[in-house]
Amino acid sequence: MEKDTDLEIFLVATPGLEAPLSAEAQSHGFAEVKTIQGGVTCRGPWPEVWRANLTLRGANKVLVRLGRFPAVHLAQLDKRARKFPWSDVLLPDVPVKVEATSRKSRIYHAGAARQRIERAISETLGAPISADADIRILLRIEKDICTISVDSSGELLHKRGHKEAIAKAPMRETMAAMFLRDCGYSGDEPVLDPMCGSGTFVIEAAEIALGLRPGRSRSFAFEQLAGFDPDQWQAMRRGTTTAECPVTFHGSDRNTGAIDAATANAERAQVSAWTRFQQRSVSDIKPPEGPAGLVIVNPPYGARIGDEKRLRSVYGALGKALMSRFQGWRVGVITSTPALARATRLPLLAPGPVVDHGGTKIRLYKTDTLH
Repeated sequence: MEKDTDLEIFLVATPGLEAPLSAEAQSHGFAEVKTIQGGVTCRGPWPEVWRANLTLRGANKVLVRLGRFPAVHLAQLDKRARKFPWSDVLLPDVPVKVEATSRKSRIYHAGAARQRIERAISETLGAPISADADIRILLRIEKDICTISVDSSGELLHKRGHKEAIAKAPMRETMAAMFLRDCGYSGDEPVLDPMCGSGTFVIEAAEIALGLRPGRSRSFAFEQLAGFDPDQWQAMRRGTTTAECPVTFHGSDRNTGAIDAATANAERAQVSAWTRFQQRSVSDIKPPEGPAGLVIVNPPYGARIGDEKRLRSVYGALGKALMSRFQGWRVGVITSTPALARATRLPLLAPGPVVDHGGTKIRLYKTDTLH
């Protein structure tokens, strides 16, 4: 792997959250950051791939582009795949899974293309092919150009490795971090989530403030690739200190189960000293002692017809509580319909881009400081 000193690294974004991921990658000093549809590209050697997995909060996956070549029929693909330097990246004794897609290409049968790659890997390198392998090789054929990548992450990166209890329809950590960034949050002000569910926004905000790295508690697929250096990786993982954090992070929810889950999750994430969760309804929320900050909330959206009317009163109660008690605070509300956002009667700015939340199209609605 040493000779690939300059790899093309693709950071997979949640659709609609490419811009904050790009800003995050730039702030972490990654090289040649460019925003493209579906994610962000940057460049660097393998340790930068590890660092992206360890430190970036907004990426869902970190893919590494290993090479590209033209192929217009399966025999050509077969020949090129057998000459591909698989041993630079894969180990002969680690199982591999291959996935293939094809668009606008003369090789249109993705399944047949996948079999050619599988055979090339197993016959030239000897690595076993397995449907449940941790290592994924991705073949994308577009307009007769084959691009081969490896997924360096393994499990999706929102799985930070310390969350067991999940409320229903949870906001993924990766999305929560990017919505916080879009609200201008950088870690130096309190955050309150009045419908906190399993605590994702509150825990993510506390981790950002403390300088805790999102990948610190988990393992990654790249640890099973050729050329991986465990000593260098351990040094990278150790090289962090917890920042001083003078503020606390607050979550409330009317459901006791959610409060118990959020409390347990904060403990596992090692932020319980800086987080407070309590049971209260949305109309009873009050600003905590201390400086003003950010209220961020992901209320229920209501998938069924008839839900919206009931939910409007919830959004109305939220807006009323914020307008009457939270002067000096900013607000971010994430929801699926403009009508629900308007029901808060908050002085909302133009909404953010459409974001895909598990098939539901949602947007961030923000305010300036409330007066």
